[in-house]
Amino acid sequence: MITQAVDKLSGKESLKGLYHEHRDGDPLPSAKALEEIIELARAIIFPGFYGHSSVKINTIKYQIGVNVERMHKLLSQQILAGLCFSTPENIDNSNTDEHYQRMVCLDYASELAAKLIARLPEIRRVLATDVEAAYNGDPAATSLGEIISCYPVIKALINYRIAHELLILGVPLIPRMITEMAHSETGIDIHPAATIGEYFTIDHGTGVVIGATCIIGNNVKLYQGVTLGAISFPLDDNGNPIKGIARHPILEDDVVIYANATVLGRITIGKGCVIGANVWVTRDMKAHTRKYNKEKINNLDIEFNHGTGI
Repeated sequence: MITQAVDKLSGKESLKGLYHEHRDGDPLPSAKALEEIIELARAIIFPGFYGHSSVKINTIKYQIGVNVERMHKLLSQQILAGLCFSTPENIDNSNTDEHYQRMVCLDYASELAAKLIARLPEIRRVLATDVEAAYNGDPAATSLGEIISCYPVIKALINYRIAHELLILGVPLIPRMITEMAHSETGIDIHPAATIGEYFTIDHGTGVVIGATCIIGNNVKLYQGVTLGAISFPLDDNGNPIKGIARHPILEDDVVIYANATVLGRITIGKGCVIGANVWVTRDMKAHTRKYNKEKINNLDIEFNHGTGI
């Protein structure tokens, strides 16, 4: 009985599309290694809040240098594993020698890791705007340090902004793994292909979903449970969804969306719009308009919103 189960589990039909055959020494990227890379990135971007807590200004350059060196080494290895999973078109495949191909991929992985690290100062600058937005938008926040240390949105955005840069660089698989790590840690699901501007924040955070083709402007605020999703999926001749189509919302600058609102489809929510809690939106909204659910209580119109209020 057990032998028959092994035979069935090992059969080509059973495994079709469900397994990855490794070349010698080329495993898939490691979730454990990626976790260390993210911890290093957090310590580099926000030293003293992550990693070693005993950071001193006179030794910070040394500590960041050590972390950067370690991050580059680990990231090169993980990008190499990703490249072996799905080799980009711009890598020369004319020489079929496996050792040569591995060396080409290794050099390319090291180059991509260096390019990502070169982007860390800009990533820090943008994340600083996100920290400021979270602080200014929450009366309960007592300091920027509290935002950096405690708020799940910052952890999720560190992962997202690093993953987004890796995606732009053409790194396969790893960007999605990094954002899914943040999804598991914080409950915030941001696809690495989404485009998000500066001064972005999510209050509370749990249950937020931001789809792959979303475009979000500057100074946008979401509350828990918000979905920026797709309303329909065009199908090909075989009845399967066509990939690569822009199908998620565009949020212009200064938009606020309250708890558990659902915004679907390739629609545009204009500058300065406010969407109340538990609202379903599938059509464009003109700039500076509002959409709420209302309930009459004692002949009074109550505009419901969750969080700190409009």
